[in-house]
Amino acid sequence: MTLHVGWFSTGRGEGSRRLLTAAVDAIRRGELDAEIAFVLCNRERGEYEATDQFLDLVASFGIPCVTLSSRRFRKERGGVLSKPGEPLPAWRAEYDQRVLELIAPYQFDVGMLAGYMLIFTQDASDRLCLLNLHPAEPGGPVGTWQEVTWRLIDRRAEHSGAMIHLATDVLDEGPVVTYCTYSLRGPAFDGLWASLKDRTLGQVREAEAEGHPLFREIRRHGAARELPLVVETLKAFADGRLRIAGGRLVDSAGRELSAGLDLSAEIDAIVAADLKADGAAQSR
Repeated sequence: MTLHVGWFSTGRGEGSRRLLTAAVDAIRRGELDAEIAFVLCNRERGEYEATDQFLDLVASFGIPCVTLSSRRFRKERGGVLSKPGEPLPAWRAEYDQRVLELIAPYQFDVGMLAGYMLIFTQDASDRLCLLNLHPAEPGGPVGTWQEVTWRLIDRRAEHSGAMIHLATDVLDEGPVVTYCTYSLRGPAFDGLWASLKDRTLGQVREAEAEGHPLFREIRRHGAARELPLVVETLKAFADGRLRIAGGRLVDSAGRELSAGLDLSAEIDAIVAADLKADGAAQSR
């Protein structure tokens, strides 16, 4: 049975466009038995150039698109921005309710949050099966991919990963659905770690910011895995290998997968050639 997917994105940049394109390409190649029922974007045309490019891409794929500017919605209600660790402000519940109304005409089995920069309120996440892509392994740093990368460097982390988890009203901490991990040591990384010497994170960021080679290499390996992780996760749902029952992740036999499904081997096999080719191109 074809999996119907609702796609949620802020459309902030190239990463959002690449994620959507990867899913659409997999569907068109017949590798993913799914249909993207709609795209919901919390920005509207004219707010940001990058988001306009994302909306153009959605239109080119012929996917129904629903937009509702969270920024305009907040300002019209005199609301404040949410702060980490604090309860979501009242306008956020109103916003999510309006989102639910707008997407009500579309039937979908799972929602994929791919670069969606809002946390859903508990009521909305309870009513919908929402999968959130996060650029860290289970138990890893929370926040944007930039924040995650800097925290990995600050911790001198030895490994990282990416995961998809059930969205809740707690940032990046819902039950794990799928994940993959990779080492931050070895030929691609050792020399870059050594280049840090005894400099603090603040010194590194002040001198080179996101242009630091270690920052870029960590992001290269992480970003390469995010696209196939999304596609492989949707495949698992489309094939019936995974499903959500009573808020729990279970396999085809109904057995609970409390720690999620580790797709590291599958993802490594998919990205190995591309990472090697990309690394060779960068060294030339």
